[in-house]
Amino acid sequence: MHRRTRVLAALAAATLLGSAALPTAYAQGHGRHRPAPHPHATTATYAPSDENVPNPQRGFYHHTETHYRADGSGYTPLDQATLEGYRAEGITQILRVFYLEKFAGTPQLDQAFLDLVQADYDTARAAGVSVITRFAYAQGGEWPYEPPYGDAPLSTVLAHIEQLGPLLRANADVIPVVQNGFVGLWGEGYYTDHFVADPADPGVVTDADWANRSAVTQALLDELPADRSVQVRTMLSKQRLLGVPSGAGSAVGPDEAWTGQTIARVGHHNDCLLASPDDFGTFLSDPITLDQEYLAAESRYVPVGGETCAVNPPRSEWASASAELARYHHSYLNRDYNQDVLSSWGEAGLAETARRLGYRFVLESSTVDAVRRHLAPTVTVRVRNDGWAAPYTPRPAHLVLTRTDGHQVTVPFGSDARTWAPGTTTTLTAALADVPAGTYTLALALPSADAGTRQDPRFAIRTANASTWDAVRGVNVLEGTVTVR
Repeated sequence: MHRRTRVLAALAAATLLGSAALPTAYAQGHGRHRPAPHPHATTATYAPSDENVPNPQRGFYHHTETHYRADGSGYTPLDQATLEGYRAEGITQILRVFYLEKFAGTPQLDQAFLDLVQADYDTARAAGVSVITRFAYAQGGEWPYEPPYGDAPLSTVLAHIEQLGPLLRANADVIPVVQNGFVGLWGEGYYTDHFVADPADPGVVTDADWANRSAVTQALLDELPADRSVQVRTMLSKQRLLGVPSGAGSAVGPDEAWTGQTIARVGHHNDCLLASPDDFGTFLSDPITLDQEYLAAESRYVPVGGETCAVNPPRSEWASASAELARYHHSYLNRDYNQDVLSSWGEAGLAETARRLGYRFVLESSTVDAVRRHLAPTVTVRVRNDGWAAPYTPRPAHLVLTRTDGHQVTVPFGSDARTWAPGTTTTLTAALADVPAGTYTLALALPSADAGTRQDPRFAIRTANASTWDAVRGVNVLEGTVTVR
């Protein structure tokens, strides 16, 4: 028997829990051209919200660090109540720098340290917070910094990465990205005892030194899941890893993005954003515009974040800062540093930064189309990205239908939100040919793709709309119902 449909107006509520997934339903397209509605279609439009939506893997972060010294002292575990307080501020992620002072001279990590790191990831998961992760051996004291700095040789670093691998893979659901770390003070690749020919002249990096640095990056990539990235401190670090020149022509493009290739899995963290013409050695090409063009091009497809570090007007002021955050598609920024730079942006600038870092999805409309007799209904949803970037880890989109008797069906839209570029509107369409008979309410779900957080609404994406979010179920409620016969 063929099914007929009729559309009834109602406010919907839906859930992901216990839903049954059906095969991918329909094609998804981009652009701002909207086809003329079918005579049997019912369309709802949605009001945007100015709220700073506390979505995962985007926005401001708080900096945290901990130490493991020679005697095992110095480790300060994460506190769940503190992390939950961050979420109350609208901040859903932290940077966690693990300092490995005890292990700079030995290839063996001890189990006590690994257990502490695991406990931190468990605490973050319980609090609904993600952990941008970095490992380092030493941090700077009083200027000027002089050798020995305290980091570890390549063989030791590689041994440590191999031991950390199982832990990183097991907790990838709360680790959106790993920063390269390990080399130099703060793990930022400078002031190093082992990755330059002369530690007293840390700006001179030989081909052999670059090969050693690339080995660290590659080791991290090898230990992480294929859908997780490593961020490097300079564009040159990635270019030397891949053996490519500076300039936009060497950047990852749409054909390589999200493929699991090395070029698609190395992003960038600029920890001296806006500080000087070259951001204190971040842009190393000659001219520096080549690196800037490179970053502008590839930041569409790889994770970019960082922090400000010095007042440098007018470039560090809001008008210039906001333009660069947009140009380089920043997903995150340190809220704790540099306060003089951040305060110069004013309350309005900080509020806009909080809203637009990373993705910001806004429901524009949803349409239930009864089409003609003997054909299944379709549901179309239009979503606009008002943020400065797109998600950088896998993010599926589903239509969730809840029948009046509580039975739930999930229809994948066949779209990954990583492709929903900033400044564009994406059209999602699902055909309900395989949906059992009944009357259903509707919702758009953007859950975590990771098993450990898939059912947790705090790791689902909420659209920036008024009165659509179901916080218990972690779905965006759509107006209208659909009846399948």
